[in-house]
Amino acid sequence: MTQIKLHNSKTRAKEVFAPIDPENVRMYVCGPTVYDRAHMGNARAVIVFDMLYRLLCHRFGADHVTYVRNFTDVDDKINATALARKEAGAEGTLEGLVHERSNETIGWYLEDMAALGALEPNIMPRATEYIPQMIAMIEALVDKGHAYAAEGHVLFSVDSWREHYGELSGRSVDDMIAGARVEVAPYKKSPMDFVLWKPSTDDLPGWDSPWGRGRPGWHIECSAMAHELLGESFDIHGGGNDLLFPHHENEVAQSCCAHPEGEFARVWMHNEMLQVEGKKMSKSLGNFFTVRDLLDQGVPGEVIRFVFLQTHYGKPMDWTAKKADEAEKTLRKWRDLTIDVAPGTVSETALAALSDDLNTAGVIAEMHKLAGAGDAATLKATAHLLGLLNEDMGDWAKRVDVDLSHFADQLAMARTVAMETKDFAEVDRLKQALIVAGVEVRMSKAGVDLVPGPSFDPAKLEGM
Repeated sequence: MTQIKLHNSKTRAKEVFAPIDPENVRMYVCGPTVYDRAHMGNARAVIVFDMLYRLLCHRFGADHVTYVRNFTDVDDKINATALARKEAGAEGTLEGLVHERSNETIGWYLEDMAALGALEPNIMPRATEYIPQMIAMIEALVDKGHAYAAEGHVLFSVDSWREHYGELSGRSVDDMIAGARVEVAPYKKSPMDFVLWKPSTDDLPGWDSPWGRGRPGWHIECSAMAHELLGESFDIHGGGNDLLFPHHENEVAQSCCAHPEGEFARVWMHNEMLQVEGKKMSKSLGNFFTVRDLLDQGVPGEVIRFVFLQTHYGKPMDWTAKKADEAEKTLRKWRDLTIDVAPGTVSETALAALSDDLNTAGVIAEMHKLAGAGDAATLKATAHLLGLLNEDMGDWAKRVDVDLSHFADQLAMARTVAMETKDFAEVDRLKQALIVAGVEVRMSKAGVDLVPGPSFDPAKLEGM
């Protein structure tokens, strides 16, 4: 049986994955803060860990894998939207409007991720559902001397964990202090100390605690939910590499100090960031867009997923219009090849590639070979493992029922003439007219094949 090997950010090495309990493989992934639509960078982490979840289910059985991904629904931006709605005359309490906004954005998130073929995790906890567990963990940290209360806040004392703090991210405390851009508050004993609990004003959501009415800090949320749902020790913790420091570093510190009997996560995995046309995605560059933006523009979710899977999760991924166009053409060909074909057995070569630190690009290379060999059954089974070529991805690739044989004959004749005269102007003219009409032109030695695409407009062919 093929071994699974994963790159562990903690050890900075690729390791054979050996779960604590093969009957219950446990994974926690940091989910979104639900204040707005998910952008493309958010989607990359979802697809990466969806692939890991699929691999674990294939290897250990779906009933033996527990995948937890949280929703952070305690946030200033959520509060700001709720306040704006209340000021605009919306009915209900502020807490009710905050909950309403969270429900709205969680619904959007799940809908958009489903469009990308992502399976829902087994458990999707909301931070607001685990406030008592967060308070209990903070109390344990205070009792053990790892945290202190000051002016309505509770802060984690980094000095109490100084020997180990920074091991995950590969930084020393002294270097972090020297280059820190952290809040220097008078109630902090050290500039690296971070907030576990903070006061909440009367006009904002808050919860009663031993330190007064307030709300949790961001880092304690994931620690408390992971402990409650997966225990003191579990197998894998994942997220984008932008979370490596300080979020994940702080999770390790507070979790190991609160529950020294465990080791928190054994394997840490981080995906690299996303670029757009070779540049960092940002609103200032005008290249920032959400998953819903692309879906509404007619880019199929399956195409988005395929483009993401072409790049290893540990490398920056560049989204380009050209990649999306090529992905769509490939998926159309594969869907044509596998239509009405029952899936066979997953390719062992593809499974070995996927088991080697989620080498999805290697799986896709194998799928091209399977398609070239006409092995539709193996191709379909392997594609299903990647979350591709499933019927529930929609009928976007369904061919339009139209007879284009006349235009195919016309183009084939023009090409025959051009081969003799060496003048391909008429061939180029016909091809361009067909492309403008939304027709994919496939020319080979065997002949001409015209495939109407999703934007096919027969009216544009009338001039031909």
